[in-house]
Formats: sequence, C-alpha cells, structure tokens
Amino acid sequence: RCLYGVDKNPLAVEMAKLSLWLITLDRNRPFTFLDHALKCGDSLVGADEDMFLRWAHGLKDSAATLFDETLRQQLETARAKRRELESFEVREVRDAERKAALLSEAEVAMARVKLGCDLLIGTRLLGLKPRQVEARLSTLLLEYFAKEQPDSTEAREALAAARNVRAFHWAFEFPEVFERGGFGAFVGNPPFIGGRRIRETFGDDYRDSLDILFANSSGNADYSAFFFLRGFRNLRASGTMGLLGTNSISQGDTRRTGLDQVLSGGGTIYRAVNSMPWPGIAAVFVSIVHVFRGSFHPPMTLDEQTVQYISTALDSQRVEGTPFALMANNAKSFQGSVVVGMGFILSPDEAQTLITRQPRNREVLFPYLNGEDLNSSPQQLPSRWIINFFDWPLTKAGNYPEALRIVREKVYPVRIRVNRETHREYWWHYGDKRPALYQAIRPLRRVLLIAQTSKTLAFAFVSPDWVYSHSIIVIASESSADFAVLQSNIHLSWVLRYSSSLKSDACYRPSDCFVTCPFPASSLTLQQIGEKYYEHRQTIMQAREEGLTATYNCFHDPDERSADIASLRELHVEMDQAVAAAYGWDDLDLGHGFHATPQGTRFTLSEPARREVLARLLRLNHERYEAEVAAGLHEKKGFKGNKGAKGRGTQGTKGTRGTKKRGEGGTQMGML
Repeated sequence: RCLYGVDKNPLAVEMAKLSLWLITLDRNRPFTFLDHALKCGDSLVGADEDMFLRWAHGLKDSAATLFDETLRQQLETARAKRRELESFEVREVRDAERKAALLSEAEVAMARVKLGCDLLIGTRLLGLKPRQVEARLSTLLLEYFAKEQPDSTEAREALAAARNVRAFHWAFEFPEVFERGGFGAFVGNPPFIGGRRIRETFGDDYRDSLDILFANSSGNADYSAFFFLRGFRNLRASGTMGLLGTNSISQGDTRRTGLDQVLSGGGTIYRAVNSMPWPGIAAVFVSIVHVFRGSFHPPMTLDEQTVQYISTALDSQRVEGTPFALMANNAKSFQGSVVVGMGFILSPDEAQTLITRQPRNREVLFPYLNGEDLNSSPQQLPSRWIINFFDWPLTKAGNYPEALRIVREKVYPVRIRVNRETHREYWWHYGDKRPALYQAIRPLRRVLLIAQTSKTLAFAFVSPDWVYSHSIIVIASESSADFAVLQSNIHLSWVLRYSSSLKSDACYRPSDCFVTCPFPASSLTLQQIGEKYYEHRQTIMQAREEGLTATYNCFHDPDERSADIASLRELHVEMDQAVAAAYGWDDLDLGHGFHATPQGTRFTLSEPARREVLARLLRLNHERYEAEVAAGLHEKKGFKGNKGAKGRGTQGTKGTRGTKKRGEGGTQMGML
C-alpha cells in the first residue's frame, strides 16, 4: 500500500511489479493491483504544481481564476478516485478490475493538466533561446486554453519532445501523495553519469532543461546529484531519503549542485558512508547518504562511527560556507591539450624516422607527456611523441607533407564523424590547443605538473618544450617555493577537501582546488626547503629506478623504514612546517604521523590538525575574496571566478605556441 516507484525504462517498471508480486504471492488471491503506484517516466524532467500555475497565470485575471478552479476540481476528482482505489484490497479478479476502472477515471481527470505540463516542459526541450521559449509558451497558453487538443506545429513539437523523454509530472501522477505534502521516504540507486557526458548521452536540450528545473547546477555535476535534489523536493516535512551516489556526490561541483542545495533547503544528513567499493562488478566507489527533511538532533552516524555533525563533504567537520575563486590565482593553472585523435601520436622510433628523413619535421614533432609517464618514469620522461600543427592554416601545415599525411590518414576519418563543427573543419588541429598554457610557460626554464587523477598527488618539474596531455595539470611556475607550498600537506588537505575523485584516486581540478586556494607569500625558506625536498626525492627515484607512484607508496607505508624514505618524511615535515610558518601559523601542532584516511593509511597531518588547517584556509579564502571584491577585481572582464568555487579562471589570455625563447629568471605564481 505504501510503495511507489518510477523508472524511465518500461521493462524495469514491469520487473518491479513482478518482484512485489513474488514477495506477496498468495495462491488463493490474485496479484495486487500496482499500476497506480509503479509508473514509467523520467524522474527528473517534469512540471510541478507551482510551475504549471505560474504558466497558467499568464492568462487574464478572470481566465486564471477560472483555470485555478478547474484545476482544483480536476485534482480533487483524481485524488478521490485514487483514495477510493486504495481503500480496498484485491481479493478477487473483480476487485482488480474495479481498481483499474478507478485508475482510468483518475487518469482522465488529470489528462488535461498533464497535457499542459507536457506543452510547458516540451517547449523547454526544443533548444530555443530564452526569449523564444517565453514567446512560444505565451502562444501555446492561449491555444491550450481555447482548444481541447492543441494541434499547431508548435504544440505538436512540444508534445513530441516531452513524450520522447517521458516527462513525468510527479504532483499530477501521484496527486493523493502531494495532497499530504509529498512522500515520507525515498530509497534509490540513481544512475551515475559524469557531468560532461550528460550532454553526450541525452543531448544539449535535455541538459539545458536540467539547468532550468534545478537552478544553480553546474555543468560538471554528476547526473546522480539531480536525483538527490528531486528526491528531497518530493519529501514532505520530516521525511527521509537514503540514496547511493558515486563518491563524487560529496566533492566539487557535484556536491555544490546536490548536497549543498539539499542542506541549504532545510535538509540534515544524519547517516552516511563516505566511500566504499561498489559491491557489484563495476569498478567504482560509492557513497551512501541518508537525509532528513528538517532538523535532526545528534548523534549522527558516519562510517559506522558516532559523530555530532555530518557535512556535505561527508565528514564531521563544521566548516561553514564554500570557497570562492580568487582573482590572484587567475590564469596560472591549466589543463593540458585535448588532442581528439590518437592519430597525432607517434612512437619515438616513428618520430625519429620522420626527423631523419626530413630534419625540418622537428618543428612539428614534440615529446608528448601524459599522467602515466609523469607518475611512473623515474625521470618523468615522455614515452611517446606527437605531431603539432598549432593553430596554423592547412597551407602552412602542408609544408610538412609526411606529418600531414599521417594526420590526414589517421585523424581526418575520426574527426569528420564528431559533433563539434570546429573539430570537423580544423581536423589537423588539436581539439583544444590550450594556447594560453603554452604562452604562459614560454619564458620558463622548467614547469610544474601534476597528473590530474592519481593517488599520489605529486608535483614535478619537467621541460617546458613538450606537449602535455589532457590528463596533466600545468602550473605556470618554475619556483621551488611554489613547489613546496603545492606539495605540502597543507595544500593537499585543501585538494582532498574541495576537489573530486575517481574511484579511490584524487582528481586535481584547478577550478576547485587551485583557483580557490589562498596561498601564502613566498620566502627564501620555502625556496630552500622546496629545492632540498625535490632534489632528495629525485635522487631516491633514480637510485631505485622507480617513479612517483612507487616512491610515495613507500613513503606512506608504515613498514618501510629505509633511510632514504625516512629522510624524505623528515623533509616533508620540515616543508609542511615552513608552509605553516609562511601562513603565520606557528601555534599549530601539525601532528605528523601515519594516520587512517579515506585514501588509506597516509603519512600526513593528524585529523585535528587537518580540520584546523581547512578552517583557517577557508576563512582566509573568504577574507581575500572580500578584499578583491572591495577592490573591484571581480568586475573586470575575462574573469568568471566570482561565483563561488564554480569559477574557472584557468584559460588566461589567448596565445599561440611558436618559437620558444627562455627568459633569464622566468615567472612565479602571482599569489606566492
């Protein structure tokens, strides 16, 4: 009697009915009637009563009043039929037939309302500009009010779009539930789709409709975040929900889109599992989150431990607010080139052959570094080469016929099938060339990199003369002081708190953890300890012939007691203390040691120190942001970092990588 369900897949709905029938099977009674409770539709895309009424009130006052009264009557009719349907049990076939008849009568009562909702939602799914949407909705409203069945081209297009996605209008599908204020509980395992892949999977119009239906959402948010929002909206006061999400539900843009909005809307997380391996076949890590609509008094339960509070990051730390993007950090961090076409990439032998046959080919051939090379090679050397025609016209690329032939044969057939027009038209260019990146590092003698996704979170200096993969994050700095700050556990605590993860690996997303980080002033002490730590780490890797991953596996292993690794830990403590001193935090006991963390056992700060560091950094972020706003810095064109941590600020100014000239001293990050 109390179970309802919605799924976009009709077969899933039928299987849910079968499951309930098998559980409640009684050979002396017919199957329970479930058609009114288990329905097919898209849980996210649909109109609620408020949205529908706002549209309807575009009519003149008298017509709107009449419409309100008609809607009230239709809702009451549908509710009465469904209440009657639920008032008796199915004891014989005639009972099931009676329920089916009552459901049909309720559906007839709601048909007109749901038709209007389909027109409203379908119009928003057509990819029109906002003004076009509003103009068309005004026209459709008049047609909807005047005709029993709108049949204009605009109406047919809207209805087709809504029904194609199976738009589901919760308040009018389950009217008796929303008469009581909503559902008492939600359980679910919503689908997981990375934010950028939502457009690829469902199309631009569908993704844009989510932005309209769920305000303040991020284009990077995982699909599952919207199911948290939908479930919470559909809960009545003192209702509760328990949902599975990828472990990104508590991280970055997904957290800001989902759990942050749930808590700001009056929800309380009272039980959670921060991260655990998915028990099935898929190699993913998930979070389990229980939310109460209203105030929930402690204690709460986090990872089976009693706590007094659970944050949207699924930890017990009370840090109020979210960090803002800082103008001081703008245009200093970059993602590497998004090549879009494996045909650009060559083996070292292939590249050398091209150079031997025609030495001028060296002008378009470069070592190509990816995240695996950075973390596995003891010298951080690229394992492959790549063809690079920069932003040249095709005529100039034709001056290198052998290289162009390779790209034409291996890249062009792929590019002509992609959706983005510029990728098809300029098939000999990378998909995203990152000119600002290569312009920013042009004066440097070396450049700081980190693999975007890894469990090591290790920075390294490499040559600025290479092409970097999209799996690499580049910091436009050659300074050892900058390295000391970025590699410190002070900064890495910030990264793990505000960036995201993939499986159990951390993701270094500059918009979340670099642009927002309030860095300390540079100093000679930071320069010296940074260089000392870096040189010792390089010595270890080359002596052991191991890369960053293997080195830090030893670093974090309590059973590893070799002298070289022990010295590296001592230097890391010294480096962390120097960074803390640069912030003026001489009073802070960092509590270094081997500590249990969500990433496993790590040689890092103690948990109390980590919490205090994060609280101080967040306060400092807010102070610096307020100072920048007061100075008018966030009003300048070209920087979009004044909307919380959503601000990107990673592309900088336009430029093209050409012939490289090294400066004498290079540049440092401006915030250090």
